[in-house]
Amino acid sequence: MMWTIILFLAILSFLVFVHEAGHFFVAKKMGMAVEEFGFGFPPRAWSVKRGGTTYSVNWIPLGGFVRLKGENGEERRAPDSFASKPVWRRFLVLVAGVAMNFLAAAVVLSASLMIGAPSALSGGALPAGASVRDAQLQIETVVAGSPADKAGIRPGDALVSLGGQAIAGEEAARAYIQAHPDGVTAVVRAASGSVRTLTLVPAPLPAAGRARAVGVGLLATGIVSLPFGPAVAQGFAGAAGMVRDVVLGLIGLIRQLIVQHQVSAELSGPVGIAVMTGDVAKLGVLYVLPFVAVLSANLAVINALPFPALDGGRILFLAMEKLRGKPADERVEALVHNIGFLVLLALILLVTVHDFLHLGVKT
Repeated sequence: MMWTIILFLAILSFLVFVHEAGHFFVAKKMGMAVEEFGFGFPPRAWSVKRGGTTYSVNWIPLGGFVRLKGENGEERRAPDSFASKPVWRRFLVLVAGVAMNFLAAAVVLSASLMIGAPSALSGGALPAGASVRDAQLQIETVVAGSPADKAGIRPGDALVSLGGQAIAGEEAARAYIQAHPDGVTAVVRAASGSVRTLTLVPAPLPAAGRARAVGVGLLATGIVSLPFGPAVAQGFAGAAGMVRDVVLGLIGLIRQLIVQHQVSAELSGPVGIAVMTGDVAKLGVLYVLPFVAVLSANLAVINALPFPALDGGRILFLAMEKLRGKPADERVEALVHNIGFLVLLALILLVTVHDFLHLGVKT
């Protein structure tokens, strides 16, 4: 449990730090004074001042922060303040954090594809130059109450052989099982690495729409490695696909809240993500890297939302300033962002309670 918490904090800190680094570097490039670039949150453990910026290491390891001169609308007359710069420069600074999280997702995913990423081997040809290792028939789903379920087979296990024969793919496995209605001898390797020999007798599964089956969904998988060029192309395309999926998921969540007045059990907050981190870590580093990419894509989308206290909310105020020809009252904007921050904290608390209740039901 302790290692899970440490890994979760390390991943979260890395992603938030990358986000803040985007703000930092673009602010410097735009001629804005950065008063502090902190790793973690106060209280401060150590600091040093270089070039007018305080670089600090803080005791709470939850990412980092950047404090810009005039970021809340003050010091508009100071030439190096955030508030004194044109709208387009401030926009670039605000959007830089989101861009860095997208870039981090693409880079991590590209590195994962070069090292070797767990991938489905069916459904299309592999990219040119791809190499495959550790190919296997993975058990993706298990029908409740089926012969496979009663035998203790679980999603994530792998089908090694049927009747003493190695099976080439999903269709070959299904054909073999259908050809042996009196039972098959299956060698199954659990996710933990243990291997068992089981006798499975196909049974009627009306709930799954099958006349007779053992009750498993199979998928041919393997560790796929790509050369640098294709890996980078696939990494950026994959990151874009992750962003699209997150956006569609948020739209679905909002629709569910409005129409059904309930929250999906799949929604996870900090606690749920920490638990998922532990589960993924058990599978190894090859699974952790794509998981980090997914989290980074989520962070990019969430920060881009036009909600007060988020980057998207601040960008919304910039758009209003551009349309009105003058900035909003700094006290009003600060109040709106403070209220937004409190609302976000309340939402995090609610989702955390949801995590505990959901995990309690699962266990």
